[in-house]
Parts: sequence; C-alpha cells; structure tokens
Amino acid sequence: MRTYIKSYWLAPEFKMRSMPTIPCKLLFSNILTKTFLCFLTTLFAISCTSREKAILVFSKTSGFRHGSIEAGISALQKIGIENDLKVTITEDARYFVEDSLQQYATVLFLNTTGDILNDVQQADFERYIQAGGGFVGVHAAADTEYDWPWYNKLVGAVFDGHPKVQEATLQIADYDHLSTTSLDSTWIKSDEWYNFRSINPDINILIKIDEDSYEGGTNGENHPISWFHEYDGGRAFYTEMGHTDDTFKNPKFLAHLKGGIQYAMGNGTGL
Repeated sequence: MRTYIKSYWLAPEFKMRSMPTIPCKLLFSNILTKTFLCFLTTLFAISCTSREKAILVFSKTSGFRHGSIEAGISALQKIGIENDLKVTITEDARYFVEDSLQQYATVLFLNTTGDILNDVQQADFERYIQAGGGFVGVHAAADTEYDWPWYNKLVGAVFDGHPKVQEATLQIADYDHLSTTSLDSTWIKSDEWYNFRSINPDINILIKIDEDSYEGGTNGENHPISWFHEYDGGRAFYTEMGHTDDTFKNPKFLAHLKGGIQYAMGNGTGL
C-alpha cells in the first residue's frame, strides 16, 4: 500500500481546500537529496579554503646544492606563521601525485637543481598547473629539469651561467605587481646574478638588472631578474635572487617573495 501525506490550507474566503497529495518516498527523497547537496557544498568550501592557505615547498637537488636552502626554509616558515599560511617543506618527490598536489594553492621550487621528478610525477605536476595551480621558482629553479620543455616554459627561462657574487643595481620594471609594490625604482643588492637562455617571450618582467653595474652579464639591456606569467591554465612567478643566506634575511626580498607567492596562489587570496 502506498502512503500519502495530505495537507490543507485556508483560502481567503475561509473555505478549506485540499492540497495535492505527495508520496512519502518522494518527499523524503527530496529532503535527503537537498541535505546531501548542502553537505557537499560545505565540504567543497572547506576544501577550497584549506587549499587556498597552503603551499608546498620543494627543495630537492640532484646537482649543485645551495647552502642557502636552509635559510630559505626558515624564511618561508616565518612567512607562513605571520600570515596564517600552511607551509609544507619536503625533498620527497612522492608528493608529486594528483591527490597530494591538489591540497596546495602553490608549489614553490626552492633552489632545486637537476632532474628531480620522474615522468609520472612530471605528468601529474603538469595536470596540477593545467587545473589552475600556482608555481613559484626561486633562484636555481631555473637550473632544474633541462630536458623538460614544458617546465622550462613554466619557470620562464633556463640558467646559462653566472659571474661571481657581487653587488648590482636592480631596476623595477612593473610597480603594480604584488611582489614589487613596496620597492623603490632601483634596488642595490648583492647576490649571484644568473644569465639566461631560452627566455619565454610571454613572461612579464618585474625586475631587470643593469649590466653596467656589475661584471659578467650577457643578456643585455633587457636582462630579467624577476617575472610572472599565466601558463597552461595556471600562474607562475620567478625570482632570480636567493643564492645567499643574507637574501633570505632581507626585508625587501621577503616582501618581494611574499607578493610572488600571493600572486601564484591566485583567486585574490590574501596573505
């Protein structure tokens, strides 16, 4: 026997009329469906919020290893604490699977070098960026994965040697970006200054270096030091600075790096 629920309402002329009958099974089914949809919406919102406030810092090396990696880790942990940002530090390439990567708004390569991901991990990282993920490259991130053309375009350029560590004059080319809004028009700084090849023509240059201010530059008047661009569905930011420990203690650099992370996280996520 099928059970029905019958309800009544009072018309303006106070005449009682019967409403259409509704099967119990259908009514309860609708309630359960709406409840389940509300649960999924809440779960998705919580998941998105978690992802927006988490970054993965990867510092694996298979070539030269920078002594400043530890200073960089400390600086990023400090940024995380001060900005309620979850920072996961690892050199374990097994993090580069879809289920893991999707937890992070941005992946940051901190002075990585050489071949650091296998073919499967590379494919999963590509899918992560294509799904709207963010990337931040610091210094030797450009000295990484030479035989992976997709990555070379993501990071924006390929390392092509450097002179000795020395002081040079940096010129701010774009003041409107989150990573440069706090900087003056010029910045005199000491670091190890990379030359580049295979520069992606689609990058937006934020900071250039004046090659007349130091010895050993080979990229000419438009020698980029920091840039950003949208790439293959995601966002990428790169800063060449980061060879020395002192760089990761420099307030100007930390503000620059924080702004780059904020850009890469996307969706207006604030730090």
